[in-house]
Amino acid sequence: MIKETLLTIQLLFSAPTEHECLAKNIYFEARNQSIAGQLAVSHVVMNRVKSDRYPNTICEVVQQGLTSRWWKKEHGKTVMLKNKCQFSWYCDGLSDEPKEKTTWRNALVVAKDAYTLWSLGTDLTDGSMWYHAKNVSPNWRHDFDYVARIDDHLFYRTKNYKKVYKKLTSSK
Repeated sequence: MIKETLLTIQLLFSAPTEHECLAKNIYFEARNQSIAGQLAVSHVVMNRVKSDRYPNTICEVVQQGLTSRWWKKEHGKTVMLKNKCQFSWYCDGLSDEPKEKTTWRNALVVAKDAYTLWSLGTDLTDGSMWYHAKNVSPNWRHDFDYVARIDDHLFYRTKNYKKVYKKLTSSK
């Protein structure tokens, strides 16, 4: 219980922005899913943070995407390319501010719980770093091993996960 409390305090007070980024990802990617589905989406983010393939913070992972070179060159401003992000909600052109207050408060709680569970070694996705909705069939899914379906999402991890995962996370 003490370790869980310390991990939660670490997330909430040393990195409140990270907590909000994880909660926004839950809200926009999985707010209509069960708690397990919301935790699973969060664990994919955490697995990416741990991997050398992705950025080192929750916010950098959630906000990862392609940017306009023209905007950067002409205006010195970083502008995300529409529909070219790792998580579609972040650059879909719509507001990134949660509208449903109760659902947002729930997402904040689930984000805390997801971080704590993952930090204690519980990962509902068993190392997954990718997922997609069940109603789409992206070509990339064939490049990875299917792990599970949790609610409306299908989760995948690196082929030969045990060998590759150790290598990917060895330097972080």
